[in-house]
Amino acid sequence: MRKATIGDAAIEVIAAEGMRGLTHRAVDRSAGLPPGSTSYYARTRAALLELAISRMVELDDVTLDPAPGQLAEYVAGFAHAAITSGRTRMLARYEFALEATRRPELREAYDRGGLVIRRRCAEVLTACGSAEPERHARVLVAWLEGTVFDALAGTGSLRPPGLEELTVGAREVLAGLGVAG
Repeated sequence: MRKATIGDAAIEVIAAEGMRGLTHRAVDRSAGLPPGSTSYYARTRAALLELAISRMVELDDVTLDPAPGQLAEYVAGFAHAAITSGRTRMLARYEFALEATRRPELREAYDRGGLVIRRRCAEVLTACGSAEPERHARVLVAWLEGTVFDALAGTGSLRPPGLEELTVGAREVLAGLGVAG
């Protein structure tokens, strides 16, 4: 329970202050814990980063189970949630993505979470009749990641897409893949 609290607080700190702002004291403050609490569970900065990314992967463990004929709406809802209620976690994810390019020890944990989403996406696409589910999952995930990134950190943040616009976009991508959405 305490590790989850620390992981959540670390994600909040990373999203708000970037990787440079991630300190044991900052996490203690964010979590409302007594000074030194975070250090007890994660002695080093590397351990704190590992705890935070493990927590992110745990929180990303979602069930992809759209209703029949509702794949576009499901995908759009997923993107919309990432842009709105999941904003903090997505911003932290972008920080981790960049950090993982420089720290091989984080790369494995970061990729583990991404591979789970891709695998589940391929399973859903298979059930929807995709002729090439692995490749189509890569395309669909790339559209999702690009759309969400643009809405949160790109120029698209000036006017992030709403649910309706995201649904239209998801339908277009799925149609381009030849998948019933």
